[in-house]
Amino acid sequence: GDKAFAQFLTDEIKEERKIQKHKSLPKVSGGWELEVHGTEAKLVRKIAGEKITVTFNINNSIPPSVDEETQEDQKPDEQEEPDITSTPNFVVEVIKDDTKQTLVLDCHYPEDEVGHEGEEESDIFTIREVSFQPTGESEWKDTNYTLNTDSLDWALYDHLMDFLADRGVDNTFADELIELSTALEHQEYIKFLEDLKSFVKCQ
Repeated sequence: GDKAFAQFLTDEIKEERKIQKHKSLPKVSGGWELEVHGTEAKLVRKIAGEKITVTFNINNSIPPSVDEETQEDQKPDEQEEPDITSTPNFVVEVIKDDTKQTLVLDCHYPEDEVGHEGEEESDIFTIREVSFQPTGESEWKDTNYTLNTDSLDWALYDHLMDFLADRGVDNTFADELIELSTALEHQEYIKFLEDLKSFVKCQ
């Protein structure tokens, strides 16, 4: 059984390498620097008096419905389609040099992205939550007030979106983040298959 499994993995890795779009990770324009730790990626950008970091994790970042034109004749778990995209939640932190607080914005890609074509320039991501966290603390405090944007005044929400756009987090950025995340996810997937193959082969 293990031999067959290893052989299957070898073939699978070959196939995945074939459809791999990016041999190296795509860059995000606008002077963002990328740091990757396993499945977590962090983009950092410094502008006058501020540091902006965007953090996301590729785990569980692929929406369950893979295909928009659902192809009935395919078993979804059987086909590793090249057009799988990874749309991770991402957290934007804005740190101003002269304050002890960090503004944290929790952003998501809405799952029902399709069907917005009628609206003019709809944003491809949304802000879910906003809070202040003490700068430099790794653990966020649940006791800090967190603003949920579901019940938010639209004008305030728009200002928050503009605030992000002014710092380089806009639709273009969100598109490039999907591209980066998808490439990273695929790279990790191939690595996982390779690790699994060595593990299965190990006597």
